[in-house]
Amino acid sequence: MEVRSVLLILFAVLAAAVIVFYQYFYKKKIKGYLPYLLAFLRFVVLFSALLLLINPKMVNREYYVEKSNLVLLIDDSESMQTVLDTTSLLEFLDKVNSNETLQNRFNIFNYRFGNTVKVSDSSTFAETNTDIANALSQTNQTFLKGKTNVLLLTDGNATLGRDYEYLRFPEQNTIYSLIVGDTTAYEDVSVGQVNTNSYAFLKNKFPIEANISYRGDGNVKPTISIMLNGRRVYQEVVEFSSRKTTHTIKQNISANSVGLKSIVVQVGALANEKNINNNRKEVALEVIDEKTDVFLVSNILHPDISALKNAIEANEQRQVTLFNTRELNNQLDDGDLFILYQPDASFKKVYEHILKSNTGVWVITGPNTDWNAWNRLQSSYKKENFNQDEEVLPSLNASFSAFGFENLSIERFPPLKSSLGEIDMRVAHEEMLFQKIKGVTLNKPLLSLLNAEERKEAILFGEGIWRWRAMEFRLNRDFQAFDDFVGKVVLYLSTNDRKDRLEVNYNRIFDGTTALKVTASYFDESFVFDANAELQIVLKKRNSNFERKSPMLLRGNYFETDLSDLEEGIYDFTITVVGENLLRSGSFKILKNNPELLVQATDYKKLTRLSTKTGGESFYPKDFNAMIALLSADNAFTPIQKSRQNIVSLIDFEILLALMVLCLALEWFIRKYNGLI
Repeated sequence: MEVRSVLLILFAVLAAAVIVFYQYFYKKKIKGYLPYLLAFLRFVVLFSALLLLINPKMVNREYYVEKSNLVLLIDDSESMQTVLDTTSLLEFLDKVNSNETLQNRFNIFNYRFGNTVKVSDSSTFAETNTDIANALSQTNQTFLKGKTNVLLLTDGNATLGRDYEYLRFPEQNTIYSLIVGDTTAYEDVSVGQVNTNSYAFLKNKFPIEANISYRGDGNVKPTISIMLNGRRVYQEVVEFSSRKTTHTIKQNISANSVGLKSIVVQVGALANEKNINNNRKEVALEVIDEKTDVFLVSNILHPDISALKNAIEANEQRQVTLFNTRELNNQLDDGDLFILYQPDASFKKVYEHILKSNTGVWVITGPNTDWNAWNRLQSSYKKENFNQDEEVLPSLNASFSAFGFENLSIERFPPLKSSLGEIDMRVAHEEMLFQKIKGVTLNKPLLSLLNAEERKEAILFGEGIWRWRAMEFRLNRDFQAFDDFVGKVVLYLSTNDRKDRLEVNYNRIFDGTTALKVTASYFDESFVFDANAELQIVLKKRNSNFERKSPMLLRGNYFETDLSDLEEGIYDFTITVVGENLLRSGSFKILKNNPELLVQATDYKKLTRLSTKTGGESFYPKDFNAMIALLSADNAFTPIQKSRQNIVSLIDFEILLALMVLCLALEWFIRKYNGLI
């Protein structure tokens, strides 16, 4: 406590005593104990009041021990089963977690990683991918304070994510690589990336590109083959050496029938090759006999146009052609769907063709839209334009039922630029998105679907949709959710058939890069989404006895079934509605390409460089005990006793105020009882 505060407290004691003495004892004859009791109560009240006015501050010092963090980051992928004795790993983990010296020196945390990072001290070695960069990045974000020592146990082979060697690490983080696996370099030939389209068109050719790699010092001549549904369509003998280690195959294959097609690229095994899991890779595509031509008409240049084109053409069944109103003459009949971007008076001919042919149309408006002209050209809606820009955020309509879409980060999307003005919808419509301004969701459409007589129409009241696509990539490192969202709008508008009461959405091919799910939407006779319906799916695997019947689970405005437990193969399914004579059928193929088994050699060089860069060391299984000894004895890891002081103001002590109230109440009661009031 400061000297000034002490002096003020002494002054408060003196002042309170003087006032009490003057009130109760000065020029008064004291009789009995009562004046002393009243004087004491008054002194307590006055002193407490003066003490609160002075508000002295007291320092409370706490002592604590600061330990370093010890993070065990264990690779839980399938590849670890081929390079590691799991029993020895469990013994090592038990040694670390139960070591009394380490417990006294460190705060110990256990994590395992594969596709994701999980808190756990047990491993199953069943993860289908290894993302080392993600595991290290999450560790950096979790342990921001204090010194952190990461024990990274892995073979160093990442199948997902960025190159972990080039990550940036905080200065206080040190990585110790626990390297497992075979460090010997064996002669090996492998099939790398195989590129092809997701779809091909009947009677057309589709491209296949495959990369073949060789590692070794000899001269070898393996045979490379391409198989289409089990039939060899291409074969080549390629010579490799220590100088020529790569070869790229580029071929065009004919699509002679519709349906799912399996494409296998394989290379013959070498005489002394140890790992033959990487000698074969399978991809698939679907041959179709139709394509949707989307005409995107705009008289201005804007990033939205590129974003829409890329999103729509992510589905290779669709093709986008860009026009301005001066270029469209005889091509109008070739368009299956029109997107009109910020229309003006020059769009009259295009819109008249749309009305005449009952073609679907998606209108996107913004500050450059000529609303005076557009209000005259169409009658589905009107907008009073005040020639003032405003920014609007999207808000999802929870009751939207036209189709289901999931995984879209709408609540985190940036605002679109629109123009201020009232909107009057004049035909049957359903809002997919409402406008949100300054945190308030308005009963005002942002994206609406219209049923105008026999054609379908959509209207988006804002420009800047390219920012949504960019945000989706920033959040999830891909455009898939946004592209699916745009694709479903395009599918809805390009289909002139009557809306089905049972709609099914699924991928024809699951190659490990997309979620293995089938979704469905069911509508009652009024075409309102029915969340109380019971949907069931029956799965059958071709050329096997596998059959499974299970209910589909409700997920907001759609039903879903998870297929992640299915093995590779071709499956047929039927979805039915309990109590209704409705069903939908389809088929899909699951590919089995396990990247964890493609590389068996340990990337010890990269792990060593990683540890050296962060000031750590690398160890092998035979050195694990030495590593524990290092962590137990190194003075750099000795816990440090630190202190922190808390400054507490007297005014924070509520008990002092309560004491004043109590003393005043007692004084009043005593005076009242003795007739002194």
